Amino acid sequence: MNHIKLSQLNQRIVHTLEQEFSQPVWIIAEIAELKENRNGHCYLELVEKDEATNRITARARATIWAYTYRMLKPHFETVTGQRFSSGIKVLISVQVNFHEVFGFSLNIRDIDPAYTLGDLAQKRKEIIARLERDGIIGMNKELELETVPNRIAVISSPTAAGYEDFCDQLDGNAFGFYFKHQLFPAIMQGDQAEESIIEAIEQIYAVEHEFDVVVIIRGGGSQLDLNCFDSYDLACNITQFPLPVITGIGHEKDDTVADVVAHTKVKTPTAAAEFLINRVGMYANVVEQLADRFVAGVNEVLTTEKHRLEMASQKLSPMVNGLLERQNAKIGLLNAEFKSITMQRLKQNHEKLSIMATNIESLSKHYILNELTELKTHHKHLKMLTENFVKSEQKRLDSLEKTKTLLDPVNVLKRGFSMSYVDGQLLKKTDQVKSGDQMITVLADGKIRSTVD
Repeated sequence: MNHIKLSQLNQRIVHTLEQEFSQPVWIIAEIAELKENRNGHCYLELVEKDEATNRITARARATIWAYTYRMLKPHFETVTGQRFSSGIKVLISVQVNFHEVFGFSLNIRDIDPAYTLGDLAQKRKEIIARLERDGIIGMNKELELETVPNRIAVISSPTAAGYEDFCDQLDGNAFGFYFKHQLFPAIMQGDQAEESIIEAIEQIYAVEHEFDVVVIIRGGGSQLDLNCFDSYDLACNITQFPLPVITGIGHEKDDTVADVVAHTKVKTPTAAAEFLINRVGMYANVVEQLADRFVAGVNEVLTTEKHRLEMASQKLSPMVNGLLERQNAKIGLLNAEFKSITMQRLKQNHEKLSIMATNIESLSKHYILNELTELKTHHKHLKMLTENFVKSEQKRLDSLEKTKTLLDPVNVLKRGFSMSYVDGQLLKKTDQVKSGDQMITVLADGKIRSTVD
């Protein structure tokens, strides 16, 4: 049996590979692991997965030497806006190597960032399509934002410059609106960001009745590490959250999946603060307009009623005087009539007594005394009726006099009302005056001269 040593086999493999792969080869692979050592070299494990089952179908070790890594990494991250890390697909130029002792490996010479950009965009489209199939992509947008959203749950890194800008913008707003905002700290970039943001969302959910809106902000740092915002799990938490979610992640490139499913998307934390201030400002403007309309309506009613009062006062005074005159004349007539009737009755009785005295001189003194007593009784009764009638009419006169006194314009002024004149004209409407007019206000105890401002 012919045989060779292992070293000879490895040498033949080396020779074959050098002939077959004398030039670098462009390959597509996913970075499964990535490590940087202190010398600046980068060691990777590359894999290929079955798209249907996600099962690994190929695996290889790869190396990027320090002098190459120092150029490739910043170029890739600048172009893609994505950190060069595990979990991403790359199109790389590799030199195939086989060492007799260390075995097969790939030496990475170049990276094409355009491929990774396309892969990230494709992943984003797939996540959005999945959310649409699940019927949840627009759920958060359907929530109604509070008219005055001033109770704000904020998800951000506590040390982020964007969070400080957001708070300064809210607390220092030019209108003096009050906002209650509470921070729910989270890691906003890196491998742990997605899990940290979801945890903050769950903390807010436990006390969601204390807030009107959730704001997710990120700013003041690198544009890298936005991959966590293109996550299906994070998108599910946002779109199904019971409060409206506003994103101000602070990037100018394509919208992330989190932006797509959020109730409202703005570019920066400062823009998020301005959005909330403007929302409250719209409500404040409506309230101010209603207040102006209410004041105008009240002033119009007061002016109308004041005019009616003046007209009634002008009509009432002659009416009272006429009534008093008619009542006085009526009392005079009644008094004269009563006096005439009384005198006539007395005269008749006197004549009757005279005739009786002449005809019946024989009647006893007792009968005469009884008749005199009866006469006195009649007289007293008539006198009492007269006095009662006079008292009743006097009370009516007193009541009418009090009514006249109460409705007298002078007394109306004493109760706190006033009358204002400009150029001798009584003011009934606000459009009768202009700035700079000299106005005289008449009160119960005097006059006030003022200038209209």
